[in-house]
Amino acid sequence: MDARAINTCLRRGETPGEEALRWFAQGLASGAVSDAQAGAFAMAVCLQGLSVEGRRALTLAMRDTGDVLAWDLDGPVLDKHSTGGVGDCVSLLLAPALAACGAYVPMISGRGLGHTGGTLDKLEAIPGVSTSVSEDHLRRMMQDMGCAIVGATAQIAPADKRLYAIRDVTATVESLDLITASILSKKLAASPDALVLDVKIGSGAFMKTAGDARALAQSLCDTANAAGCQTSALITDMNQPLAPALGNALEVAEVMRVLTGGASGPLAEISVILGGELLVLAGLAADAEEGASKISATLSDGRAAERFARMIAAMGGPADFAVKWQDHLPGAEVVRDVKSPAAGHITAMNGEALGLAVVALGGGRMVESDKIHPGVGISDIVRLGQPVGAGEALARIHAASDEAADMAEAAFLAAIAIGDAPGSLPPLVHERIS
Repeated sequence: MDARAINTCLRRGETPGEEALRWFAQGLASGAVSDAQAGAFAMAVCLQGLSVEGRRALTLAMRDTGDVLAWDLDGPVLDKHSTGGVGDCVSLLLAPALAACGAYVPMISGRGLGHTGGTLDKLEAIPGVSTSVSEDHLRRMMQDMGCAIVGATAQIAPADKRLYAIRDVTATVESLDLITASILSKKLAASPDALVLDVKIGSGAFMKTAGDARALAQSLCDTANAAGCQTSALITDMNQPLAPALGNALEVAEVMRVLTGGASGPLAEISVILGGELLVLAGLAADAEEGASKISATLSDGRAAERFARMIAAMGGPADFAVKWQDHLPGAEVVRDVKSPAAGHITAMNGEALGLAVVALGGGRMVESDKIHPGVGISDIVRLGQPVGAGEALARIHAASDEAADMAEAAFLAAIAIGDAPGSLPPLVHERIS
């Protein structure tokens, strides 16, 4: 076992054996594998690929470099993962809704990446909330309210943390094998009984084409199922923001409107669909229709809101957040509407550009050390196909200064198209992969 031999094998287009991949993953975590060797490994995998069995072996090997949680609970342990988009705050709705249905949801989430918002950043827009919790605290939250959305500790898949940083600077991020191993090594470390994957497609997603989205969904499903976790995937639309708001506190506000006011729309709809899929996988519903009905009931009758409020309090947030969330969420110094330059219909949106506009406002990070402004973003965003009049509001900018608002307004107008006819609207769910 040595890194040079493994990289030579990969360079020839051959997949190393399970023991070799396990040795390499342990070397990533311990430092026995150098940065140069890790970079060569990533490039070789990116160019030559792994076999299906090799992808599974690498995923489990990276998972096993850290802690793998074990549970003794009286219900199924469930999880969900999204490949990233804009206005995607489904996790904040789905975790408490699933818990209210009798499941347990230890959701290990991440921060913003590129143009996409991060679930942890959204939660931490709530004053006092900390997503860094100990394993003991996580276990108490599972017993007390059945759900927790937290960051990965240093003991969760440390090989992935090392390899991801190296991929980021060696132009090897876009490898199906390495993406699969990266996502699932962390998700499988939480030992879920069932997992649903929300693979985004469209202008606001990382996957822009149906072929790319389908390939990733199939790779993730095949690998997770081979590892013993019941898994399916939905390919869902991201040609416009899922929620009508982008930005950390603004997206939390949209979540609270669904939880406490019964707000409808694509955010609530896709949460219900994904939750229904998970309940079927876990044996808590006979079919997707029954599962969706159960999730919907928790959103409308207050049970999901009650679980969410208890979760927020357990993570250091306000005890009265479910009742006074509007008082607690931070705002921005400058708030102004973006006016339509012409009459017509909204025919297209560049979701990635909208996400980057929010990052530029301070709602995301240009570099890892940047501090996020939780109150900035864009809200009240029009939908595809919507008719607009000249001078009518298309969105509302929330900025830290007039100058920043000017830049965001220009970016928003450049990211949308207005035409005479509404055009055809994409479906919310494009495909199901199992």
